[in-house]
Amino acid sequence: MGKTIVEKILGSHAGRDVCPGDIVDVAIDARVARDFGGANVVKNIRDHGLPIADPARTCFTFDCNPGGSDQNYAKNQQICRVFAREHGIKVHDIDAGIGTHLAIDEGLVGPGETFVSTDSHANILGAIGAFGQGMGDQDIAHAFAHGTVWFKVPPTVKVILEGKPAAVARPKDVALAVTKHFGANGLLGSAAEVYGTYVDELGIAGRATLTSMCTEMGGIIMLFPPNETVIEHCRRATGREVTPVYADADATYTDTITVNIDGLGPMAARPGHPDDVVPVAEVAGTKVDSVFIGSCTNGRYEDFAAAAGVLKGRKIAPGVVLKVVPATDAIWRRLLDDGLVTVFKDAGALFGNAGCAGCAAGQIGQNGPGETTVSTGNRNFPGKQGKGAVYLASPETAAASAVAGVIATADTIPDGSATVECAGPCAGRKAARAEARGSSVGSTSKAEARPTKVSGRAWVIPQDNIDTDMIYHNRYLAITDPAEMGQYAFDNLEGWEDFSTKCQPGDIIITGKNFGCGSSRQQAVDCFKTLGVTVLVAESFGAIYERNAINAGMPIMYGPVGGGGIQDGEEVEVDFATGVIRRTNGDAIAGTPFSDAQLTIYQRGGLLGGGGN
Repeated sequence: MGKTIVEKILGSHAGRDVCPGDIVDVAIDARVARDFGGANVVKNIRDHGLPIADPARTCFTFDCNPGGSDQNYAKNQQICRVFAREHGIKVHDIDAGIGTHLAIDEGLVGPGETFVSTDSHANILGAIGAFGQGMGDQDIAHAFAHGTVWFKVPPTVKVILEGKPAAVARPKDVALAVTKHFGANGLLGSAAEVYGTYVDELGIAGRATLTSMCTEMGGIIMLFPPNETVIEHCRRATGREVTPVYADADATYTDTITVNIDGLGPMAARPGHPDDVVPVAEVAGTKVDSVFIGSCTNGRYEDFAAAAGVLKGRKIAPGVVLKVVPATDAIWRRLLDDGLVTVFKDAGALFGNAGCAGCAAGQIGQNGPGETTVSTGNRNFPGKQGKGAVYLASPETAAASAVAGVIATADTIPDGSATVECAGPCAGRKAARAEARGSSVGSTSKAEARPTKVSGRAWVIPQDNIDTDMIYHNRYLAITDPAEMGQYAFDNLEGWEDFSTKCQPGDIIITGKNFGCGSSRQQAVDCFKTLGVTVLVAESFGAIYERNAINAGMPIMYGPVGGGGIQDGEEVEVDFATGVIRRTNGDAIAGTPFSDAQLTIYQRGGLLGGGGN
């Protein structure tokens, strides 16, 4: 039977043939911790007395808050620097840029290889046909220490982009259209392979834009078969010959989905949801207060060249703030050498050093209450980039909106905009049992067994797609002490801001689909552990959130649609071993029991609970 790209990559790094649903130990070619998650990785390694498997394959990237403008970020960065010096680990410090793009441009990995990071958009590596995955602090600590992590092989969906977008459209417009097609959880738990004549012509910048949005569709990774342009870039970056991986002609996909992009024009995602996408024409004329161009999604040279083409000879509108942040220092320098920095500065932009900017709440890019922003980022969840409203759009639409003072496209900037003289982009899941034994999941701790059946008061939250910013807002990311995290649980979820004051130890949370979508932050799990929540029951979970919870020993369980009729405040019993949820009236509701791997990790108190393997 033929194999998909992700099956081939994971299989080669597991040393055996794999199928979707298999749980295997995967060798990781490059393992990275960022500045907010890095300190927790270091803490886990020190607390458990773990080694560093291979310093040459291990590094830190300071991209969330490169300037260390927040005292907690400054502290965390210094913790990582000291640890790196002790163990001979490379630090891509505050002048370097976003870790995922450094991985591509500095040759940390090539096509067919594996990369993990505390960045939920590590799947950008799919742009070069590599496997990248965002993971939590314990996962990355395990990768640092042992060079491997456990992973469930995902099923693969084949996506065909049919047709060719209009000349005014950019890869971000296509990415937004695909996000609209799949919605917030349409690729939940799956890998995607993307094909089509449009894809064949895309370089790394366009591919990175598309695959970075895969996280916002619930996907594991969006993989692009490398073309010659990508292969040559990776040869130069790695300094060696690379071996691209392609799917077999008889590979098995769970589905083949065609997305029609023929004639597609500029698109925008309305505030609050990356998948709430409409043609820009439907929101054109909306007053704009600020514009951000950058992020891992649109922070490459091609993105800024496209925006500069709109800005050249023009000034941003009075009262509008334009913030520009390249993805890496190398891109920054190229923009400087080519005179594009001058174009942005002459237009009136604030030009920042390389990094994540507003997306991570730690650099420039934040907005205030009542402020409307057009951003080239990948997320516009409430509170993600500040207290204002965020529209997602392409670099050209963002630049045009900055000039017009209202949402506009490059070809619809109103006449009379200010100008200036200036200088010179195996179907389905199956339960994995035997494979989990003897893997990085480890053996059960000899300590007293943890209960596999719990009872408690139910908190029923009938909402889908509760993201990690709603669970644990990014303004608290620098907190590393779990004891401090519980007080912030759900304080950015409308109607549930006071949850931490009402929750009691032993309580149970029951909610909808795709719980924990969004970023890779471990705090969104640990806050519930601090409060004493005994189990999270959801119709489905975000892929990174699911493994973060399992690795932390936090019980999570797939439950019934609509909560099975359970009422808020009702006492229920949840059996992890059988998956049965029993109501006060005696009714039994079927959930999904823990797999052997999950139960083993739970019993030992977490992935690292036994002190490593």
